Amino acid sequence: MTDRFEVLVVCYANLCRSPLVERLTRKAFSDWAGFEVRSAGVAAVPGMPMHPYAEAVLRECGAADAGFLTRALSAELLTRADLVLTASREQRAWCVSLASAAVRYTFTMRQFGRLASTVEPGSLPDAPPVARAHALVEEVARARGEHQPVAAEDDDLADPVGRPVELFRACARQIQSEFVDVVTTLLTPPTPTPAP
Repeated sequence: MTDRFEVLVVCYANLCRSPLVERLTRKAFSDWAGFEVRSAGVAAVPGMPMHPYAEAVLRECGAADAGFLTRALSAELLTRADLVLTASREQRAWCVSLASAAVRYTFTMRQFGRLASTVEPGSLPDAPPVARAHALVEEVARARGEHQPVAAEDDDLADPVGRPVELFRACARQIQSEFVDVVTTLLTPPTPTPAP
């Protein structure tokens, strides 16, 4: 176990979905030491700003952060991560084909959130959030083998590109409710019970 935990979020172009997941997750984990959240795209053109609607929605959520530039996915990014979250099953397969060792810790974002919601908080160590995060990935990987697969539309995060800003807002709400809220609750250490 280390004192760091790196999340890599992957979508197609690193313009819409992965920046939304990256920044919303980074905001949720901002009070905890040791977390790094990055994003990349399987077909990203490096050095581009995120989609303006994604940036606008992040500002509305209080999760905007200057300096975002798109990044192309690489095997190095995948092998350095402790958790890889993709927007779609297709991108998950792409990640695993690029770095086969990543299969153990690569999930679609919605899949990870769904499986994490089946984890009992008490099964995680009474430890700081980074240690709980490492344990959570192990628990979710185990749960993946125990639960039936779902339809692709229940695993994939719909791409809002080319759609109105309201679809970007809906995407952000889905990220918040299906992943960020679930995982933040599980990673928060239990409050010590006062001595009688």
